[in-house]
Amino acid sequence: MKQTILTTNEVAAKFIELCRQDKFYEVQTELYAENCISIEANDFLLPKTVEGLQEILKKSQLFESLVEQVHERIISDPVIGGDYFSVSWSADMTFKEQERFTMEEICVYKVHEGKIVFEQFFY
Repeated sequence: MKQTILTTNEVAAKFIELCRQDKFYEVQTELYAENCISIEANDFLLPKTVEGLQEILKKSQLFESLVEQVHERIISDPVIGGDYFSVSWSADMTFKEQERFTMEEICVYKVHEGKIVFEQFFY
């Protein structure tokens, strides 16, 4: 049986749907390629570059372990161009032993053969 490959629009729509439900693990395990690359804006809290789904999952666990409380998360609708889509995130949160603040970022994703193969964050 032939597997259906999602388009960039379909991946972006599913990504937004799951993120708005705070299902971040599902986003990564369902939509990311095994060889995905993730690039942060800096290495202040997290590794700047990680490669592979397992390393991205570890990075996500590390991030969650640093957060004391998420007060609100807002994700925009996606902007799609070819194999890429981008979203803006606003996250009002308190990190452990830190003051509460709002983090604003732009996230860019590349889709290849129905999976996210690259992500980069600008904040």
